[in-house]
Amino acid sequence: MFDTLLRRLLAPAPDRLPEPDARLALAALLVRLARTDGLYSAEEVERIDRVLAARHGLGPFEVAKLRSEAEDFESLAPDTVRFTRAIKAATAVEDRAELMTALWSVALADGLRDEDEDRLMRLVANLLGLTDVESAQARQRAQAT
Repeated sequence: MFDTLLRRLLAPAPDRLPEPDARLALAALLVRLARTDGLYSAEEVERIDRVLAARHGLGPFEVAKLRSEAEDFESLAPDTVRFTRAIKAATAVEDRAELMTALWSVALADGLRDEDEDRLMRLVANLLGLTDVESAQARQRAQAT
């Protein structure tokens, strides 16, 4: 089921992902982030669902299905560097700050700031071509919601 997407992500220079694959890759990155601290809480699952619903205009059943697929895919997905580079290629420059805000909203959903999550967020921001300042602004926007 995930073979084609995995091949694209593992390519030395991944092509721009088509929409269904880009949607799944983003959802899986959200899941990876939520799982980074070893706790995949109900608050994080709920936040992932809200992000996916808002970003893709999905209903609750579609969101639950996408998240379930993303949970399965995340465990098979390549290292975060290649994974995030493929998401960068699939995301327009002007949408990356919004994506970072969504990622921060998941990282902060359980009310805990974890070192491993912070490290992953710095890596992802860099791989998405965002500065530390832009990431901090995204975190502030996520905290305000």
